[in-house]
Amino acid sequence: MTTMIHEFNNPIPVKTIHGTGYAIYVRDGGTYENDIWCVALCNGGIIRHYRSDQIVMHHNMTFDITKNETHTIT
Repeated sequence: MTTMIHEFNNPIPVKTIHGTGYAIYVRDGGTYENDIWCVALCNGGIIRHYRSDQIVMHHNMTFDITKNETHTIT
């Protein structure tokens, strides 16, 4: 199996259980697994890796990504 990695030219603002940060790259998790996101946290610049179900995109009116107050990050 080949692992694909996509590095973003412009880091993507995201929210995690550890606070806000910027997604630097995403790695393919395979057919039956979540993708793995590499995030640099705003608080201290700590690098952490998250599954797709552990992060959400920061709201962005340009792309019509709205706040969903009922969504919880696990």
